[in-house]
Amino acid sequence: MSVKKKDSLPPYICTYKGELLAGVDEVGRGPLAGDVVAAAVILDPARPIEGLADSKKLTEKKREQLFDVIRENALSFAVARATVEEIDRINILQASLLAMHRAVAQLSVQPEYVLVDGNKKPDWQYACDTVVKGDSRVAAIAAASILAKVTRDREMVLLDREYPGYGLSGHKGYPTKAHLAALEQLGPSPIHRRSFAPVKQLVMELG
Repeated sequence: MSVKKKDSLPPYICTYKGELLAGVDEVGRGPLAGDVVAAAVILDPARPIEGLADSKKLTEKKREQLFDVIRENALSFAVARATVEEIDRINILQASLLAMHRAVAQLSVQPEYVLVDGNKKPDWQYACDTVVKGDSRVAAIAAASILAKVTRDREMVLLDREYPGYGLSGHKGYPTKAHLAALEQLGPSPIHRRSFAPVKQLVMELG
């Protein structure tokens, strides 16, 4: 793997090992509720995007701005998911890999090489490498992380209206004290992951 470790993004690349590159990332492994969402992005070398970075290190306003810029300027992009039911059935790691697989498969331009954030990659036909902390090191992965996070955050805001009382628009499903307290009071909703320990334990207690 030739991507060197550094805190800032490396030079803007659209090919890797001489081949058309897609960056892939997912958002939503840790929450107790909601789907896990993945995105794949192929950047256009003729239309570089300034300001790409790990979505978690950007403000919400900046992520929203870059979300539109990426969609307007990328050579190809796709967003996919694995559902709560799939997470509970096959586990969160496999569901995350499934969402990544779906995102790359949906690209209108198929990549010749894929870089995946993290240290696990789907079992697929693409030539591929993993990049630990890739969303801070590879522009295409950073772009994917932004698309995935903004998409999922927006969905959680909508789900907060459908399932009020849990505070989903604020914590986005993560196990905050407020979320855990709401779970104790209200019980799990249909979008809570019953395979995750806090929800599983509550379901057992409720019988």
